[in-house]
Amino acid sequence: MYLDDSYFALHTVHNGYELERVFGIKAHMLSECFDDAVWEFILEEKRKGKSIPQIFCENRIDIQMVSEVENFDQFNPFDGKVWKIPCNRYMPEILERETSENLYFHGYWINKNWFAAYRDIFLEEFRFPEIVDKKNLKYSEQIQGSLSVAVHIRRGDFVTLNWAWKPEEYRQCFREFVCQTPGIWNCFVFSDDIDWCKAHMLELGLDQFWTVTYVEGNTNGKNYVDMQLMSMCKGMVMSNSAFCYLAALLNRDLIYLLNPTGREVF
Repeated sequence: MYLDDSYFALHTVHNGYELERVFGIKAHMLSECFDDAVWEFILEEKRKGKSIPQIFCENRIDIQMVSEVENFDQFNPFDGKVWKIPCNRYMPEILERETSENLYFHGYWINKNWFAAYRDIFLEEFRFPEIVDKKNLKYSEQIQGSLSVAVHIRRGDFVTLNWAWKPEEYRQCFREFVCQTPGIWNCFVFSDDIDWCKAHMLELGLDQFWTVTYVEGNTNGKNYVDMQLMSMCKGMVMSNSAFCYLAALLNRDLIYLLNPTGREVF
């Protein structure tokens, strides 16, 4: 199995590809399967709007697609054989699909059961670098020394895409969290728009917690430290973001976790 790194070769999103830089994991990359000339040809074809499976198919490499993305044609247009499956559903049978052709998996695969089967390996390999700077050391001491709850509020492009959760959804979730888990909870807010969170503190309902700390400063390549600090908290209120979802998966001390719809997801 190889990771399709053609996207990162042509685009810089957020902080780019960080699996190796942050966790030291050297994954098998698709680019390693080809010499420089062939890989540049593939990238040039991708610049024209073609997907990797489409490029393979046009160059006599048999391939099928397994997609959990309903509108896959928008992101990975492919006129070959496509096996469409429900989004974010745990379907281990897709790994056992019998075919003489190559398979291209297109999706997000955000379901806890994909990780549960390999949890021990997952936690062993995904280890954060040691925190050394004073500011984040102080955050980590406060988090680990108290009944801490991480609140992740994802905004940025989610606002323009109309994907961001509404303040009242967070407020209701915080109310349920406090009611179902009595205690002196110290809230640590993580967001790509901390100023907005501060300005809408009461609207969000953050005043329901004993204390509120806004975690700031982890930008320009240090964003992963926010994920690291979230993974230390004993409670979590997630946004609809893969960033905090990974923090939850890496959390060894999690007591209680909710998403903004009020449903327990772990």
